[in-house]
Amino acid sequence: MELRHLRYFVTVAELGSISGAAAKLHIAQPPLSAQIRQLEEEVGAQLLVRFARGVRLTPAGTSFLDDARAILARAEQASLRAREFQSGERSTLRVGLMPSATQSLLPGLIRRFEASNMTVRIEGRELVPSARQLQALRNAELDFGFVRPGSGAGQSEWVCAIDDPYCVAVPERHALARTRKPLPVGALATEQLVAFSRYAESDFYDQTAAVCEGAGFKPDVRHTATQFMSVLSMVGSGLGVAIVPGSCAMLAPPGVVMRLLTGVDRPSQLVLIANQALLQDAWGQSVLQIAQSELQALEKAVRSAFVLRRQALGGMPGAKP
Repeated sequence: MELRHLRYFVTVAELGSISGAAAKLHIAQPPLSAQIRQLEEEVGAQLLVRFARGVRLTPAGTSFLDDARAILARAEQASLRAREFQSGERSTLRVGLMPSATQSLLPGLIRRFEASNMTVRIEGRELVPSARQLQALRNAELDFGFVRPGSGAGQSEWVCAIDDPYCVAVPERHALARTRKPLPVGALATEQLVAFSRYAESDFYDQTAAVCEGAGFKPDVRHTATQFMSVLSMVGSGLGVAIVPGSCAMLAPPGVVMRLLTGVDRPSQLVLIANQALLQDAWGQSVLQIAQSELQALEKAVRSAFVLRRQALGGMPGAKP
């Protein structure tokens, strides 16, 4: 079994099409089909179900895909690390991101690396849900990342976690915008909601749905978007209100106001996770220190913008009234 066979299989699996994979790999379709069949024979299991208009993974194929990705990632990392060690300089960082954290974290993170004396080349990847990013981390496809884990999530890869309180974004002329005080989650029971797409940000979608259900109602989601700026733009257009993390709320456009939510029965956290290999030398530890500093700076900014204002009005974030 050669690495190229694994690359062929992963490309076919990701595109769901042998013809599409052949075009992307710049090889003819019949040889690619033959290579995939040879791989199945070598593995001893059927990996794909063929249809007239594409292919679908079998359960064995789904398992094999995870392992194939991990092998390819480790091979790529081994080559990269060898070249970097030979040159005496490590520089490549593979960073996992999610749509609700990319704009609030990535710019500041890049500025911190630029201000340091470290030579760093960041390769960013948006991966959702958090479980997928954790798997990529364990497969050595990522060095570190930022996730929004659900309740009961394992913490073995956690480096640092911050509170990122739930807020509601409302149009500035909306009735809920008339008060500057925090709003109970129940006040959203009769509102039409704009939400992150479950396919683009399933963690936060599921978490906010659970927040609403914990307050005794099912959220009336009428509109979805894949990026939080699109969510806020829809809110500003008057399509509805949106539950967003406090870190996103800090970048609200004109026409949108933010209010903290009370009556929340579950925490909202943003977590820095890291591959344990990154902790093995001084360079990796310095990288994580910079990432942790940026995450903690974000928490401080959120507290300054929302929590301190709320404390002046009475109450703590997430506490039930």
